[in-house]
Amino acid sequence: MKTTTKIALVLLSFVFVSCIKSKSDANTDSRYQPKDYVELKHPEWSKNATIYEVNVRQFTPEGTFKAFEAHLPRIKSMGIDIIWLMPIHPIGKEKRKGTLGSYYSVKDYYGINPEFGTKADFKHLVDKIHSMGMHVIVDWVANHSSWDNQLAKDHPDWYTKTEEGNFQPTPWYDWDDVIDFDYDQPGLRKYMTEALVYWVKDFNIDGYRCDTAGFIPTDFWDNARAEMDAVKPVFMLGEWESRDLHKKAFDMTYSWTLWDKMAAVTRDKKSMGGLVEYMAHDVSTFPRDGYRMVFTDNHDMNSWNGNMIANFGDGLKASIVFCGTVNGMPLVYGGQEAGLDRSLKFFDKDQIDWSKMPYESLFKTLFDLKHRNHALWNGKEGGVMVRIYNDKMDQVISFSRTKDKDKDKVIAVINYSDKPATVKLDSKYVKGTYSELFTKEKIELKGDDTFDLKPWQYLVLVK
Repeated sequence: MKTTTKIALVLLSFVFVSCIKSKSDANTDSRYQPKDYVELKHPEWSKNATIYEVNVRQFTPEGTFKAFEAHLPRIKSMGIDIIWLMPIHPIGKEKRKGTLGSYYSVKDYYGINPEFGTKADFKHLVDKIHSMGMHVIVDWVANHSSWDNQLAKDHPDWYTKTEEGNFQPTPWYDWDDVIDFDYDQPGLRKYMTEALVYWVKDFNIDGYRCDTAGFIPTDFWDNARAEMDAVKPVFMLGEWESRDLHKKAFDMTYSWTLWDKMAAVTRDKKSMGGLVEYMAHDVSTFPRDGYRMVFTDNHDMNSWNGNMIANFGDGLKASIVFCGTVNGMPLVYGGQEAGLDRSLKFFDKDQIDWSKMPYESLFKTLFDLKHRNHALWNGKEGGVMVRIYNDKMDQVISFSRTKDKDKDKVIAVINYSDKPATVKLDSKYVKGTYSELFTKEKIELKGDDTFDLKPWQYLVLVK
């Protein structure tokens, strides 16, 4: 064999061995292994949960914990798992807004708003919710307090100040009934963490919805979560839309973006492009095991952005179905099931009208499906949204979610427009026989399937 040939073979062997070694190194080197972003452990009961927001003041004529208890069987039967109570603490009087003030102007983090009842009443409500197989989280306002909170007198150094050295609302905001905390102060962090633990330990609540969570340093929340979890596993919902909170502190954050994109189509008559972009980002950029809260209404949207009827119009049911099938945990804001068609007053009494329930059955049907079909479960327990292409992409959004190797599959086909559509699905990868969720009709997908859809009509195909 010629010398040059030998040299070439040796070099080739060296390259071949190097490639094998490089591949082997990559497979064993921890630097190159994929890692889950979410490090916290969700409570087991949250994996297919739904959530319901309660405005205690407006829920009943009495506006009390005791009166609210009468609604629990109905809420349970609708398929709700988590009861979120808006803030339960005494409300400040100094610089109060309206006659009753804002829940979010907290006077005492260890007290109960006498408007709602007593600590014994609250404990009874928590126990009642638990006895029915549901869980309860409390709205927590850690970013600011009322002007007349005792902390302002005992620990004025725990608050941020103006250049003149005076208390101030959160900078750049017009929240003039509250004053801003300073989380550079270790004493404040200790106090607030101990207060959070108190309600978990002494009243057995299951966690918190944390107001303006992103205004507060993430490392505070990381430690607070660890201290609460040492008492019992808690569920944490952050009023924010940022992935950093999901690593160690929060099970779930808001999906304001989805609300915005839906309202852009239904209310503002814009194209569906933004909605499709949201779906793409959800699949590609959001932590796989992070939970997103999806909704067509909540107290913020209802108070500051108008009611759900004004925002979604004839597309409301389609939007509710969309929220019930996309990746995320669907929220019902108390009164939605009754067709709430106005913005509730925020600082005064304004009772919800429960005389009709036009949307209750829709929520119930969607939540029953979520509970039993693993494809719709939360985070990594559910199926990834896979786009199903169609020939009316500017009108119809269609996608599938699958879990456990086709054992559980849900396909949503929604004409998200005010015009009828005859749409052909490129359904060759989802062939099979399905049951339509609402009509119970058996539908077979063969590969190129055509459907005639009325404006805002939806199909949910279940396997």
